Amino acid sequence: MRNSILGFLLVGWFAIAPQTGNAQDDIFIVVLGIGQDGGYPQASCYKPHCMRAWENPDLKRMTSSIAVVDAGQSSKYLFEATPDMREQLYRLHKIAPDEEFNLDGVFLTHGHIGHYAGLMHFGHEAIGAHDIPVYAMPRMREYLTNNGPWSQLVSYKNIRLVSLEDNQSIRLSDRLQVTPMLVPHRDEYTETVGFRIEGPNRSAIFIPDISKWDRWDTDIRELIRSVDYALLDATFFADGELGNRDMSEIGHPFVSESMSLFADMTAEEKSRIIFIHMNNTNPLLIEGSPQQLEVESRGFRVARPGMRLPL
Repeated sequence: MRNSILGFLLVGWFAIAPQTGNAQDDIFIVVLGIGQDGGYPQASCYKPHCMRAWENPDLKRMTSSIAVVDAGQSSKYLFEATPDMREQLYRLHKIAPDEEFNLDGVFLTHGHIGHYAGLMHFGHEAIGAHDIPVYAMPRMREYLTNNGPWSQLVSYKNIRLVSLEDNQSIRLSDRLQVTPMLVPHRDEYTETVGFRIEGPNRSAIFIPDISKWDRWDTDIRELIRSVDYALLDATFFADGELGNRDMSEIGHPFVSESMSLFADMTAEEKSRIIFIHMNNTNPLLIEGSPQQLEVESRGFRVARPGMRLPL
């Protein structure tokens, strides 16, 4: 399957931090976005923390997404179909050109708008894609099949839904495997999963959305110890971030809480943790902020657009 997505002529690729990978890494993860569902700045947000990005487009950040590029198989895979997908596809094209790499799959975590709404770009009103494999859990498949406009993507064969099951691995090639993991979250329309991604040499987990860590029946610390990279939910930095709004029932672990939970891990284990999926209020979006410096001084990492993680 060869998909042409060359119609998206948007701004060029940039990286705001050194990349982790190098030229000889032929299978790797690349970070395409780091924001929460609404991106940064967020629509109708004209407070100082958003105005800095409205006034300086270089500070804008797209909704969280990663991709896996497998040069050995001439394949690339998206994780999440965000509202920013057209530009993310262009950035991915700059790394893995459409003439040389097939878009061989899109993996969805759940049915909140920042994680699947970008599927619209595959429709006949846009690129008119054919038979793009979209990997989804049972409720997510049912939701896309039975609700317009997404059902039209299925009936027009723009996308082809591929079933996922909890903790059942999908082998994409002899050196790339993906395993969904059910996680607790607000599941109004669909279940929510994170993904374990295993390459020939290294592995990663990608969990952009989850409720508090203690609501999961998996020990996140042991899971981190079992992989090389852990891209984890960083929606909010700390309580009080939303002004007068009560955050006690917010369905995300605050970064401050996560750092406390992981405080007794070794320096090497902490370096595996990469915070991603930041709300527009999260000061980790601001390069050089005291909160960002705190996270990094404590041995953790913050995801940046363009970051590469060799597998």
